[in-house]
Amino acid sequence: MIDRYSTPELRALWSEASKYRAWLKVELSAMQAQAELGEVPQHAHADLTAKAAADPLDEAFALRVAEIEAVTRHDIVAFTTALTERYGESARFVHHGLTSTDVVDTAQNLLLDESLELVIADVQAMHTVCRDQAVKYKHTPTVGRTHGIHAEPMTFGLKFLNWMATLERDLERLNAARERVRVVMMSGSVGTYAHVSPEVEERVAALWGWKAAPITNQTLARDRHAEVLSALAIFGTTMEKIAVEIRHLQRSEVREAMEAFGAGQKGSSSMPHKKNPILTENVTGLTRLLRGYLVTGLENVPLWHERDISHSSAERVILPDAVQAASYAARRLTNVLKNLVVFPERMLKNLNDLGGLVFSQRVLHLLIDEKGMGREAAYAVVQRNALQSWETGEGLRELLKQDPENPLSDHDLDQAFDLQWYLRQVDHIYRRFGLE
Repeated sequence: MIDRYSTPELRALWSEASKYRAWLKVELSAMQAQAELGEVPQHAHADLTAKAAADPLDEAFALRVAEIEAVTRHDIVAFTTALTERYGESARFVHHGLTSTDVVDTAQNLLLDESLELVIADVQAMHTVCRDQAVKYKHTPTVGRTHGIHAEPMTFGLKFLNWMATLERDLERLNAARERVRVVMMSGSVGTYAHVSPEVEERVAALWGWKAAPITNQTLARDRHAEVLSALAIFGTTMEKIAVEIRHLQRSEVREAMEAFGAGQKGSSSMPHKKNPILTENVTGLTRLLRGYLVTGLENVPLWHERDISHSSAERVILPDAVQAASYAARRLTNVLKNLVVFPERMLKNLNDLGGLVFSQRVLHLLIDEKGMGREAAYAVVQRNALQSWETGEGLRELLKQDPENPLSDHDLDQAFDLQWYLRQVDHIYRRFGLE
């Protein structure tokens, strides 16, 4: 991911040096298990562990691996060669009985696990902001829209509550996907444990608090990675749903809420008056990437026989980019939501802008329930007056009062056009989430 759309933590985590530190953790854990089983010398593991702690793998090591790989054309061979150069004789017991993918896939799972921990924290932060804003705007009236058209009254807080509920499902999916990749694979060249004991894999898994992959070939099955990308992509759709709503609310014709506009900020190089929803537009663009990464992740699942490397080049891009795009977009959107500029007066104005048309269903029900009209006849009365209100701008209530076929009294119309009647169940909805 380019620096513009990455976070410092994930940028560091997916660096070459960090990748090699993850590879070394896998190798050292395997050596520890093998030493406990008497398969490699105890002193070799202890010596290599001490040297690695005193002289951690760094960017200089990563550059050396790159130099060796330019000759060997094999990254793991370059890695083990560079380890021997750096740490000496004890490194000769590294990679004993393992195949390259045992190290690469298990280490990649380490990076994904840490990455998802960071992304989950970002989602939780967004959830907290949505909850706080839901409480703050619980009783702020606004107009609900369907198909982009005024529908019926609701509260602005309900939007945040809905987003909060969606984020809770995102957290469930992300946690499940994280658990799916918390597995260790150390099964050898085609998954038969011909040169490494299954107990090595099991001991490493126990050491980490993970699970041993129950069966593999030369790779860890890529449906696990597709599940991670799916959870990230679905979380992306949540962010886009929120971002698109804010972009609509910031439109000049609507102007019910907007992104905060900082001191010194410029909205346009040519139009000084502009305040554009650039942050949420940016989020929308990044979520498109997340969906694209999922498509590639799904195509990585079917591989030839016990392994090919068609997935490898793609994963070097899509896995670090997906978690970084998700984290960056989440932090950006959380900041937008936290500092959102809200205009309750404008919401009320827009709610009343169509002369009471948003109360049409209550009128319809009173005609049916209180006056005994058939549904078709009642609908015809309300729709006839509503369409006239659309065309002329006259208030629906005034038109109904003038309609000789409308039997509703002034008292009845007071009930029909009561805003609070529409909002009377808001407290009940909030109680479902333990909010008052």
